[in-house]
Amino acid sequence: MASQVTFIGAGNMASAIFGGMIDGGYPADAITATSPDETLLAPLHERYGIQTQTDNAAAVANADVVVLAVKPQIMHDVCSGLRDAVQARKPLIVSVAAGLTAETLDEWLGGGLAVIRCMPNTPSLVGAGASGLYANARVSDDQRQLATTLLEAVGIVEWVDDESLLEAVTAISGSGPAYFFLVFEALEEAGKRLGLPAESARRLALQTGFGAARMAQQSEFDPARLKRNVMSPGGTTERAIQTFEDGGLRELFDKATDACALRAREMAEELGKKH
Repeated sequence: MASQVTFIGAGNMASAIFGGMIDGGYPADAITATSPDETLLAPLHERYGIQTQTDNAAAVANADVVVLAVKPQIMHDVCSGLRDAVQARKPLIVSVAAGLTAETLDEWLGGGLAVIRCMPNTPSLVGAGASGLYANARVSDDQRQLATTLLEAVGIVEWVDDESLLEAVTAISGSGPAYFFLVFEALEEAGKRLGLPAESARRLALQTGFGAARMAQQSEFDPARLKRNVMSPGGTTERAIQTFEDGGLRELFDKATDACALRAREMAEELGKKH
């Protein structure tokens, strides 16, 4: 019998996860999603066949897993409303909210709980996500496997043993899609400047990024070797890559990801201090 999974929050990330679960064969009647907005829930019930509920506490009464999928700014109030029901049931808690530590969530929910923090990214919305997961000491092996199953419904999963490494996950995959969107934007603008029609420049840039990622995933070689394979001595690609290297592109990536990880750490401290 499938574990009962309740999603507190029914926004884009929650619907991406349970939609992926259902596409992968998870029974829809074992999934519940909550929202204070009935008009949001009705289409989800219609489309996916899941159970819906406006009462968060009632929705977790029989849950084996509770996925917290609300904004960090309202998480304290949501957890306060769930505390009694969660303490009665002791489900696995999975949070996809950025910045809030496992210890903070456990404290807000009354303590003594198995808590998993997840840092997904926006490509999860199209089934191509990359999620970093951390489990506190109360999480069992079976619960870790269950969380893996949930998140693999929308992409790949990487576990970290140190919670602070979720800041690195944020810097690489959590915020990473925006870095690639910036590259696509820059390539499109460069293509137009070189004379290509706007639509052609965009299609070529996007397909090139997609093709390079697929090639890198499927190749036996690492990205450095794949890059060298495109570079003929004295050729066009070598000239372009040398320009990037001379311009300090690697150092710029280091500075950007360091800044991202630092901001993730600051946000965690800010959110934890508010209550």
